[in-house]
Amino acid sequence: MNRRAAHALRRDRNVTEMMMRATFRLLLPALLLFGLAACQQEGPGERAGRSLDRAGQNVRDAVDPPRGPAERLGRSVDRTLN
Repeated sequence: MNRRAAHALRRDRNVTEMMMRATFRLLLPALLLFGLAACQQEGPGERAGRSLDRAGQNVRDAVDPPRGPAERLGRSVDRTLN
């Protein structure tokens, strides 16, 4: 490879690296802002959905009560995680 070709390759790599850095610098704050926007307070639809979920769990417990301590613990964990 001659000197001009080697220089052109180095220049192309430098340009590519600069573009990647610039993209990352613009993308990172945008992703952080998007993440913060996702942490907003829940609305009335979400509260109603949670209420319906709890009602369904209560019906399930009334129709098919947990049979032992392990099943009770499992349902408790499910409620906590969901």
